[in-house]
Amino acid sequence: MDKNNGLIYYPIFEQYKNLLAFSTTKKAFKNEAPRFTGNAEKIIGDNREKLSNLLKIQSCQLVFPRQTHTNCVVSISEIPEDEIKETDALVTNQPGICLCVQTADCVPVLLFDPIENVIAAVHAGWRGTVQKISTETIKMMKANYGTLPENVLALIGPSIGPGVYEVSDEVVNEVQKNIPNAENTLLKNNAEKFHFNLWEANRQLLLQCGLSPINIEVSEECSFTQNEKYFSARRDGIHTGRMVSGIMLQK
Repeated sequence: MDKNNGLIYYPIFEQYKNLLAFSTTKKAFKNEAPRFTGNAEKIIGDNREKLSNLLKIQSCQLVFPRQTHTNCVVSISEIPEDEIKETDALVTNQPGICLCVQTADCVPVLLFDPIENVIAAVHAGWRGTVQKISTETIKMMKANYGTLPENVLALIGPSIGPGVYEVSDEVVNEVQKNIPNAENTLLKNNAEKFHFNLWEANRQLLLQCGLSPINIEVSEECSFTQNEKYFSARRDGIHTGRMVSGIMLQK
């Protein structure tokens, strides 16, 4: 649900008053093209400050990894002093740390274990998806915090949708090798080219981990086709802005 300030909140998490989980839209930054990691420290700092003001938290509470399309997952117990490099998913059980990923066609996956109070934020493009980053994140939640997959709630957020996401033979081969029920995630168009359903691929991975189907919400919002609402690297080029999806246990 869009609360008119450019932030989207998700029904699957709404009953939990100790949880903040959201995604941004273009409206949150008045159609500027924000980035939240990189070398332009002043600009990045200003963008984080704007976001923290919208969320009514401190900018230092926002933790972003430097994403590089890996399946690397890092567990944190405090706000890190240095940037977390070459990482695409974060996990914590500590309140007051807002785990964030930024996307512009890739899939954000937000995870919450309400029994053990564990959260995770995942960035899953096609490379991360076929490397099973969603699976690796659930594994870390289990190993480090005792999470039972059947208790986990998952949100698969806005990203490029299967109706427009045409992919190469390389992607198709990796999907067929690594994604359970891959035939449900690949569909040929009229030109006999494959489209890849990133939403369903990550849902299949979470189901394989033991999540219940009723505990997985898929937003089904396409970043490519919804130009007024979302940034899209495939539509606008890699230098476009980024959406943020984040999750935080409230103190």
